Amino acid sequence: MENKYEVSTFILRLVLGISFFIHGAAKFQGGIENTAGWFASIGLPGFLAYGVAFIEVAGGIALVLGLGTRVVSGLFVLIMAGAIIKVKLAAGFLGNGQMAGYELELAFLAMAVSLAITGSKAYAMDSFVFKGEKAGKAHSAH
Repeated sequence: MENKYEVSTFILRLVLGISFFIHGAAKFQGGIENTAGWFASIGLPGFLAYGVAFIEVAGGIALVLGLGTRVVSGLFVLIMAGAIIKVKLAAGFLGNGQMAGYELELAFLAMAVSLAITGSKAYAMDSFVFKGEKAGKAHSAH
C-alpha cells in the first residue's frame, strides 16, 4: 500500500461499491417491476428503474474490483443527486416519520464525489488492466 491516502480511497471504494451493489440487488429481488411502478408514481419514467438498478449492481461490482472508479462514481453522483432532489429532500435531513431523510444519500453522494475526483489505485484492477496501455502511451510520447 503506497500511503494513507490510498488506504482511505480504497476503504471508500469498497464500502460504496458494496453498498450500491446491495441496494441495486434489492431492487431486482423485490421485483424490478415494482420499483419501475414506484418510479412512475413519483413522475419518473418507469424504465429508469432498470437503468438505476443495473448501474447500482454493475457499478458496485466495478468499484469493489477497482474498474472505472471515476466514471462509476460519477454515475453514482447523478443517481444520489436525483434521489435527494426527487424523493428525499421533502422529508428533510433526518426524515419526517413517514420516510427516511436524505442523510444516507448525502453521505453516498459525498463518497462518490470524492472518488470521482481522486480515483482509487490501491488493489484496483485498472492498475493491471491499463498498465501496459499507459506504459505504451508514455513510451510512444518520446
